[in-house]
Amino acid sequence: MSVVEGLPFAEEKKRFIVDTLDPLLEEMVSDLLTEIPKDPLDFMIQWLRKRSNLSSKGDKMGLKAKNTALKQELEHIKLAVEEAGMAVQADEPLEEEEEEEDDELDEMPADFLKPEGQMNKARASVSAEAYGQWNQKKAFTPPTHAKTDAQKDRLTKVLKKSFMFNQLDPKDLETVLMAMKEVTCKDGEKVITEGDDGDFLFVIETGKCECKKKISGKEKVVKVCEPGDVFGELALLYNCPRAATVQAKGKAVCWQLDRDSFSHIVKDSAVKRREKYDAFLQSVTLFKSLGAYERSQIADALVPATFKKGDFIVRQDDPGDKVYFVEEGDVYAEKSGKKVLEYKPGDYFGELALLKNQPRAASVKVASAEAKVLGLGRTSFSKMLGSLNQIMAKKASTYR
Repeated sequence: MSVVEGLPFAEEKKRFIVDTLDPLLEEMVSDLLTEIPKDPLDFMIQWLRKRSNLSSKGDKMGLKAKNTALKQELEHIKLAVEEAGMAVQADEPLEEEEEEEDDELDEMPADFLKPEGQMNKARASVSAEAYGQWNQKKAFTPPTHAKTDAQKDRLTKVLKKSFMFNQLDPKDLETVLMAMKEVTCKDGEKVITEGDDGDFLFVIETGKCECKKKISGKEKVVKVCEPGDVFGELALLYNCPRAATVQAKGKAVCWQLDRDSFSHIVKDSAVKRREKYDAFLQSVTLFKSLGAYERSQIADALVPATFKKGDFIVRQDDPGDKVYFVEEGDVYAEKSGKKVLEYKPGDYFGELALLKNQPRAASVKVASAEAKVLGLGRTSFSKMLGSLNQIMAKKASTYR
């Protein structure tokens, strides 16, 4: 398997990692571990300068161009050395978002990077998971926590509500279920703390938890997690410190899954699914104003479905519990047997029934040989889309 398979990057960045960054970093880290300098950063700068001089002999590139190239190389290195010289961080700048009053967590904000004081405490496993010759899968035996039949039934129902687990085959789902440990949280108890290393993710069974993030020196609630919600997964998906503090709001029962079990059973499929749906959501005009974190939350809640030509996706006058986004194929809406609208990939429909709590205003059928749609349930729709509902309401008036 490729060392970059499953990483949340575009193909161009993956090629850069494999062809350029990975060999360079492996050589530099090897020299670092040999010399063990008192000032690693100065050593790396000098190392890069020497390397640059060696590789540019006979090259007619001017001094200014050399310096530019070196700065660019250093920028790439800085992104990679925050986790013991190896961790990869996403490069989305967030300076503008920090000024917004409704600031939420971005998928890979700059403050995911660890403070300098934590650098010596980094687990080798975190940087090793990122990429390189250390990214080798080891023999793994998942932990097993005894559960009663009642606990298994309760947990199974919770897991099937979560995008990360509802696509697992029965055997893997059973393994994850047995690897999870029940955690009871008191009112106000901190489950995870912003900036800490992440060894577990959590799924809420009962109760609520508040996600809080420091913004302009003050803690702000950016999300409330409810039964069925997952939190703490970003640290495991992207090998970064905790993005926020999560605190119980009243008594809460959560199920905890360790990093190794997640990485061996769940991570690859979760990353690929999130990447795929995030790329799709970026193509939907409605979501152009959303940040990466908001898109990721919607992507996690989407449920795929496939229909054949002539199939009804929704029927006029039926109750509606989902809004749909066309991923592939062509579909059309008809009202009382008359075609009223056509939908292409990136379009959405079915929102009127949710916005107005009314029956379906029109039927929607498949025009192409096959169509793939992504459904977003009523609860997720109401909780995640917020002000976008006004935009949808204007478009929905087309049915009237």
